[in-house]
Amino acid sequence: MFLTTSVHFLFLVFLGMLSLVLLLIIVVLIYSFYQYRESVQSFRWSEVINKKISEVIVYGEEEMPADTTFSVTSGSPSFRNLFLQKLAESEKKFSGAAQNKIKDLFREYGLQEEALKKLNQKKEHIIAGGIQELTAMHVEEALPKISTFLTHPSTQVYQEAQYAMVNLKGFEGLHFLNSISSIISEWQQLRLLISINNIPENSGDDIKNWMKSSNESVVIFTLKLLRKFQILSLYSTVIDLLDHSSVDVRIQTVQTLLSLENSSTIAHLMEIYPDQPVEVQKEILKVMKKSKDQYSTDFLKDQLLNNQDSGIKVHAAEALCALEQQEYLAEISQKETSSEELIQIIKYALQEKVC
Repeated sequence: MFLTTSVHFLFLVFLGMLSLVLLLIIVVLIYSFYQYRESVQSFRWSEVINKKISEVIVYGEEEMPADTTFSVTSGSPSFRNLFLQKLAESEKKFSGAAQNKIKDLFREYGLQEEALKKLNQKKEHIIAGGIQELTAMHVEEALPKISTFLTHPSTQVYQEAQYAMVNLKGFEGLHFLNSISSIISEWQQLRLLISINNIPENSGDDIKNWMKSSNESVVIFTLKLLRKFQILSLYSTVIDLLDHSSVDVRIQTVQTLLSLENSSTIAHLMEIYPDQPVEVQKEILKVMKKSKDQYSTDFLKDQLLNNQDSGIKVHAAEALCALEQQEYLAEISQKETSSEELIQIIKYALQEKVC
């Protein structure tokens, strides 16, 4: 009796597990079929959309016959989202008249609302995507809403918001630098710099405030801004940053001083050189190499012969080579009193033709 009950129980368990496995298989098949349909549909829609964009760019919307099928399909939310995505991608590939035609398509089909809806979503990548699309289509009316994401906890979101502000408003869009606490990555700095085409004449106070920021990345970005637009009037303010607590800021400061091209730069760098960390000293030597200012020749010779840091010696030798001091370097390398290390450093500088 007990054996019969056990077998019956095991049989029921087996049937239950088999049913569960079959159910899972059916669910997976249904899901896979659904995904396949979605993929096929997305592929077909992509072809239709790409064709539409190409035709509009080449012929213009007014020269093309009415496309009833496209108009009907464009009512589908999924199609509209894909259409919006394709337009944003295409905008990056074109400029001038072609870019304007893409934006005309965006407005004609009322896709602005689709992009704005994304800003009300919870998922970070959807919000960021919406900001990207509004930026690409140059929807300035969305800036008040986009500005609210400047303090969003997601890096992806607030970076897109920063880029949107600067891309659409230029220098004025940099106001977030006044209060930003997060680090501006090098890639983000590059994006922002590319988006700024000019600096207003009355921007000096803003720039000075950013140079005093407690956020190191803001100071570094501002120095790059000075280099790009050659703001010579702030040369003295830049010099003050050679005392900054951050080594990275000091290095960027040295690079900026070279870019601003002041006749007193090399002399000043030689003066503050002894008090700088080794990393900054090396950057100063690189600047001397680039400037090719003969005023630094004796200073470089002293660093080559008397500094104990091998890296410093290498940079000094390279700078002397750039200053056409090859004969001097060759002479030093042949002296019996020269160390083997010094000889190898000089040979490296001469053989590599770093000058």
